[in-house]
Amino acid sequence: MAKSAAASNRVVIALGGNALGNTPEEQIARVRAAAPALLEVIGLGNEIIITHGNGPQVGMIQDAFAAANTLDSGKYPAIDLPECGAMSQGYIGYHLQQAIGVAMHKAYKRWHVATVVTQIEVDPDDPAFSSPTKPIGAFMTEEQAKAELVEHPDWTVVEDSGRGWRRVVASPEPKKIVECESILNLLDNEFIVIACGGGGIPVVRDYADKGAYRGIAAVIDKDMGGELLAEDCHADTLVLLTAVDHVAINFGKPDQTDLEDITTEEAKRYLAEGQFGKGSMEPKVRAAVKFAESRPGRTCIIGSLERAAEAMAGLSGTRIHA
Repeated sequence: MAKSAAASNRVVIALGGNALGNTPEEQIARVRAAAPALLEVIGLGNEIIITHGNGPQVGMIQDAFAAANTLDSGKYPAIDLPECGAMSQGYIGYHLQQAIGVAMHKAYKRWHVATVVTQIEVDPDDPAFSSPTKPIGAFMTEEQAKAELVEHPDWTVVEDSGRGWRRVVASPEPKKIVECESILNLLDNEFIVIACGGGGIPVVRDYADKGAYRGIAAVIDKDMGGELLAEDCHADTLVLLTAVDHVAINFGKPDQTDLEDITTEEAKRYLAEGQFGKGSMEPKVRAAVKFAESRPGRTCIIGSLERAAEAMAGLSGTRIHA
């Protein structure tokens, strides 16, 4: 699947974590349904890199380890966020590899596919670490929260709208993909690459250990992680796949308008107006603007997973460009 002279695009395709379901069984079914659409994108003359969200999956892993640790802490250790992120990258990548393999077999294709468990360097002085906001893990009673703070004094725990107490972590800006050269080498050797799952595993330099990387409990926005992946892998197009066919303004109102083709200046104006959902469409549009303005000729497409090939062909989705 090397980028031939005839290939028009190197494309990063980002799959939303919620689109993958909430159980391993759901995930297998959904990625198998999605895989033919991903191959269609290659069939249009593109080279693809796949990234994905992992919010529900990380939550499931964390909750399972926390429950087991509560039952028998001597037998079942508590597992922190970096390791849970790595586990989710591994098993989501495994399911994607198998699903793409099935679709390739049916289409008589013999491309290669591999998952890279990906670390992303962040700045330990990022302002986000001073005011963590991303809730992770299960809800706790106030007593449980106080007990966790005694055991983990570096944690931040907050009350969540009357539903209980939860740990919150920072969402720092991604700075560098540690495995970027490995990803590029795989692309050069005809691999479909799956990387930067869940925004990547946040790591920082540990200068007490000769500058080696160490994991840090944080959450990188998956859309910004995908944007950095697209920039660093010299992609021409970033495709953010979600549950809707288009970005819309006045969403859910009688005058809702689906957007098909907008400039980054128009997108920034809509962002300033607060047109997009804070935890849903807004981060996608911000990532789209950043990517489209990073180099002349780059385009971001936001559309639905089911219509990925149509979006690439300009028949669906919202195209954002400078």
